[in-house]
Amino acid sequence: MKRGSSRKEVIPTVSEVKVREGETFESALRRFNKKIKQNGILSEVRRREHYEKPSVRRKRKLLAARKRRVKST
Repeated sequence: MKRGSSRKEVIPTVSEVKVREGETFESALRRFNKKIKQNGILSEVRRREHYEKPSVRRKRKLLAARKRRVKST
């Protein structure tokens, strides 16, 4: 079996928000947080925070697939 060939990990790119003229820091921060959520960076960081055994990963993926199936019907 080839190692790494079946992995389809997407490495998120760096998110950048340029502060517009006259824009408050809070609104720029809100835009940044929204962009981070859309790119999935925060969930990726949380996922990589602790090691997850392969058996636990399989169980989590199976549960997610079941939820998607139930939700679609």
